[in-house]
Amino acid sequence: MKKITVIGGGISGLSTACYLAKEGFDVTIYEKGKHLGGRVGILERDGFKFDTGPTFYRMPGLFEHFFNDFGKRVSDFYNLVRLDPSYQVYFGVNDSLKIPANIQEIFEVFEQIEPGSSKYLKSFFKQAKYNYKSAIESAIEKVDKSQLELITLQTIANIADFLGSISSSIKKNIKSEKLKQVLEFPVILLGGKSFDTSLFYKFINYADMALGTWYIEGGFHKLPLAMEELAQSLGVKIFTETYIEKIIVEKGKATTVRFTNLKTGERVVEKTDFVVSSADYHFSETLLDAEYRNYSRKYWANRLLAPSALIFYVGFNKKLKKVSHHTLFFDADSTKHAETIYDTPRWPEKPLFYGSFPSITDASIAPKGKEIGIFLIPVAAGLNDNEALREAYFIQLMNRVEELTGQEIKSHVLFKESYSVKEFAEDFNSYKGNAYGLANILTQTAFLRPKMVSKRISNLLYTGQLTVPGVGVPPAIISGKIVASLAVKKLRKE
Repeated sequence: MKKITVIGGGISGLSTACYLAKEGFDVTIYEKGKHLGGRVGILERDGFKFDTGPTFYRMPGLFEHFFNDFGKRVSDFYNLVRLDPSYQVYFGVNDSLKIPANIQEIFEVFEQIEPGSSKYLKSFFKQAKYNYKSAIESAIEKVDKSQLELITLQTIANIADFLGSISSSIKKNIKSEKLKQVLEFPVILLGGKSFDTSLFYKFINYADMALGTWYIEGGFHKLPLAMEELAQSLGVKIFTETYIEKIIVEKGKATTVRFTNLKTGERVVEKTDFVVSSADYHFSETLLDAEYRNYSRKYWANRLLAPSALIFYVGFNKKLKKVSHHTLFFDADSTKHAETIYDTPRWPEKPLFYGSFPSITDASIAPKGKEIGIFLIPVAAGLNDNEALREAYFIQLMNRVEELTGQEIKSHVLFKESYSVKEFAEDFNSYKGNAYGLANILTQTAFLRPKMVSKRISNLLYTGQLTVPGVGVPPAIISGKIVASLAVKKLRKE
């Protein structure tokens, strides 16, 4: 039986391992952290349970499809709740907009704010749905071997969306600044300026508004727990707190992985027949001698990265008012904020930020009468920071939430913990401490992303957010499926 080594137990690594184990291979995951899931983690403190990574559960059909591939259902592992409103957006003091779960109600909200805008939104969603189907259900699951993969009948018919930008389309048809921000915000959070991002990516808006925003009862970290349970049932062996140091190559093949057990300090060398790395792509290549790498330092230096983040995990000793499970605070200039991420990387003066208050939906994750607050500021990758800077941002955020929602919260903070660029780099070997991989611009889409296939090593493949198909948890699951399919083809030929 062929022995396959999967480096990294994040979502793409777990997905890869499950698909390869299903095919009958001997699969082992080696993970640096104490738990699997990568960025999808949990922080527990004083009875509070924080999701440390993604909080928006979108594209539910893709998760269902994954578990269906193994004869399972999502409901075998966790329960889902659809949020209504999907989220709330603050534009100023006591000036907010709630986006309902029902798509027809969304059209009505737009029409109330700007008469005639719903007609454009319906057309926008119709094309966005088409893009979703061609991206998710067709092109996105194809292997990235050639440029021809992107040129399908669907994409040829929709070439205008590839050449146009989200910003230009929205600004041409929507006058309300509030509605513009609502339609543009998914792009900012997932990597790109709206005027640099291909209109094709409006399928994210379709997933956001039409397919809904969901919540896993107990928290998003239930997903990797479910995938780990599935992997173990398929025979996957898992080693955590294991740091990969080197991939040894002999005659064009990866033959050995060398790692250190972080609990014991023991150094271990394992023979292998095939390697899939779901660790950060740039880091993965440092495990190889320079002659075997796909990309140079110059290549990586020239990539446009999606944001990193400054995150605060806050425990409040009271229930908060006038906020929803997901709340966006857009009382700032989004263009100026985007410039600090993509044009001249620096810390923003007055950033847009996002707040998640999951204990509004789920009482089990916080002590009775108390509230969880997770606050995220998108920032440029590669920035340096210090405790004084973090504290200044925390005070700014608390002051703005107080002003916007008309309630006292600073005196009700029980504790806070922060996480930013430095921790992303340390915990995930993330290139420049990025949180979301590569920006979603046309020149970094599909076949133009870093390749899954090693150019110089016949039995090494890459998966994860820096390769195909891109940023987010659903794409990470798909990435694992694609790379597993590639691995099976290669192994069956031997």
